[in-house]
Amino acid sequence: MNMQQVKQKVTGFCKKIGKRNFIIAGAVLLVGAAVAINVAVYAKNRNDGYDYDQSAGMDVTQAPEQTQEPNTSVSDSYFASVMVNRQRSRDEAMEVLQAVVDNESSTETAKNEALSKINEMAKIMETEANIESLIVAKGFEECVAVISGEKASVVVRSDGLQPAQIAQISTIVYEQAGIIPANLTITER
Repeated sequence: MNMQQVKQKVTGFCKKIGKRNFIIAGAVLLVGAAVAINVAVYAKNRNDGYDYDQSAGMDVTQAPEQTQEPNTSVSDSYFASVMVNRQRSRDEAMEVLQAVVDNESSTETAKNEALSKINEMAKIMETEANIESLIVAKGFEECVAVISGEKASVVVRSDGLQPAQIAQISTIVYEQAGIIPANLTITER
């Protein structure tokens, strides 16, 4: 097969698929990449300097003992940066999905799929906000909740989680998101 035949086959394939379908596929890949980057950044920030304790089927992490007063500005910046990074990646994903919906040449299937993903993201954001508000209402200074499929991670500022506090957080996450404690990771910061 020579180069001219390969070029003709690729051109024919592209015409069959269509330009807008390539754009839609690229948009979906971009959304997936944004979510993957957000999860990777969150996981890296969450795991820095913490030891794991696999108790009661869930992942509860505690900060190592500190010999001096904790630096609250570092903790404050952690919570702020996680929230900003989470919002930035979601805004980017929403922009891509909205572009698919607004594109007149998008198929109805692609538009419906994009609208479905937008609704799903909105529900997840609302659930995370509810979890964070309820956990703060239980006496924690700060909280960040991240839901990813059937799993959730919650980071709280605490001087030491007690079993009753772990149970409270687990109950809140289960009631709000339906995520069982075995799929919940609770991290102290």
